Amino acid sequence: MDLDAGHGAALGSSLPAEMPLSQRLRALLSWSSGDVDPVTRLTRAHRTIHPSADVAVLRRGYTIAENMHRGQYRKSGEPYITHPLAVAQICAELGMDTTTLVAALLHDTVEDTSYTLQALHDDFGPEVAHLVDGVTKFDKAFYGKAAEAETIRKMIIAAGKDVRVLIIKLADRLHNMRTLGVRSPASRARIARATEEVLVPLCDRLGIQALKRELDDVVLMHLHPEEYDRIAEHVRTRPQWADYLTNVVAQARAALRRDRVEAVVSPRPRHLYSIWKDTVAGQHSRPFDLPRIAIVVNGPDTDCYAALGAIHQLWRPAAGRFKDFIASPKNNLYRSLHTTVTGPGDRTVEVLIRTREMHRSAEYGIAAAFRFPTPGATAGTRTDDLDWLRRVLDWEAETQDSAQFMESLRCDLAEAQITVFAEGRPVLLPAGSTPVDLAYELSNHHGDHCLAAKINGRLAPLASELDEGDVVEIFTERDGHAEFDAALEPPGPRREWLSFVKSPHAQMQINRWFADHQEPGISIADKVRLGRATISLTLRKHDRGLASDLPLRQLAEELDYPDLETLLVAVFDRAIDPDVVVDRLIALVDHRE
Repeated sequence: MDLDAGHGAALGSSLPAEMPLSQRLRALLSWSSGDVDPVTRLTRAHRTIHPSADVAVLRRGYTIAENMHRGQYRKSGEPYITHPLAVAQICAELGMDTTTLVAALLHDTVEDTSYTLQALHDDFGPEVAHLVDGVTKFDKAFYGKAAEAETIRKMIIAAGKDVRVLIIKLADRLHNMRTLGVRSPASRARIARATEEVLVPLCDRLGIQALKRELDDVVLMHLHPEEYDRIAEHVRTRPQWADYLTNVVAQARAALRRDRVEAVVSPRPRHLYSIWKDTVAGQHSRPFDLPRIAIVVNGPDTDCYAALGAIHQLWRPAAGRFKDFIASPKNNLYRSLHTTVTGPGDRTVEVLIRTREMHRSAEYGIAAAFRFPTPGATAGTRTDDLDWLRRVLDWEAETQDSAQFMESLRCDLAEAQITVFAEGRPVLLPAGSTPVDLAYELSNHHGDHCLAAKINGRLAPLASELDEGDVVEIFTERDGHAEFDAALEPPGPRREWLSFVKSPHAQMQINRWFADHQEPGISIADKVRLGRATISLTLRKHDRGLASDLPLRQLAEELDYPDLETLLVAVFDRAIDPDVVVDRLIALVDHRE
């Protein structure tokens, strides 16, 4: 959608009367003095990547879009058709297929003109109609404040069937961000912030760095203009940067040749937002920007590790700065080796190592299947291989309130991701997730009846934060394990879980359970029993146990509880952390010994 749209009074009307005469004349002259056929640039870009593409349907799509938008103008004074044409051009440069480009040309017609979705379906078929419908906004007059959230929700659902919906939306927002300067400062900040919170993370989750880099930089320019100028000036004036990188590239190429690794080595400078983010994160007074190169091997994945060996023989690797995203890809399917070395002149240099296929995926993400189609295969339009989108679709179906959905989506997109392993498969979770989050990810039954968990073979509290690569076992019943008391199995989720679960899906399921079931009353005796069991499970993390209640009673006295039962109730109610109790208990027992 065009955030800058300004419409004429009717189709075929002149430029808005409130626009200054000089601006109206410039707009008309700039439009009329261009190519006789404005769609020529688009068709050339498309044919460059897809030589056999049917450009006739592109011309037909453009003709209808131009006719329907005639008389509508942007706030800049340009004819409105310049916007959908630019969106289609962005999609063409990404390498998207003809269907996507046609939908991009027509993406605002159903919303802003008299062209109906049924007419679009009849003229261009169901695929184009689905894509246009997916990015068409809901009417604010009808939906009110919920319109924006419902529009995003509709787009996510449509993307579950066809990923191209999100790609058109991102191209649409990128062009709007490029032309944001004509809006008021408050409007620029609002749109840039919304882009930063939702669209940029969506772009990252799709892995389309070719779009994300520019979106990042334009957001920085509008939200932090002084920082943007400072970083831009740093990039323009870096002393001897080009000469240094030329030397680094030459030495890396020589080392790879010696080890008979065929590869392309090139500088890989960071974009402005990336430099700014690292500068802020490290609290540096000056822009923090390390030299960086990319090594793209012409061979199988194993050649990446051969290249890594050659680089580490050439330059000393920095401790703790190696990441293997080939063995453990990111949630957006990104795969590469990252290492940091002490390069020529004892300067720190970052090195990325990947295959050609990985490089294409790193640049174009989910769009790579369209830009580099496999001969004889059709590029997939579904996002089955994107676990994060499947997870969002799962909890979206369970969310009635649009505001809650939008808040959950923002939280989900803002969180980093980790991969853990359960039931023999990798599971993607928000960073900071607990075994309870994992249990609900496995199934609602696992979550509602979660009793205990083992992390990397050791019993752990359900509130424990999981780390990348953890192997987790969830217990929902005794299953013959003597260490679990059958009486501990809860009849459903516990309210205290809401204080530590991280994923929107887990939060929604727990709240739903309590909405559907009247919370069973729990007696003091039950709290005492469950508090004691919690301490026992926590002690087992330390390979310890209690032969009697005497140490617990002494600890209750030390902690100023009137009796042991009150302490155990406090543990159950989370008034005191069981880890704190166990640490004090162990210290007490060890001191006595």
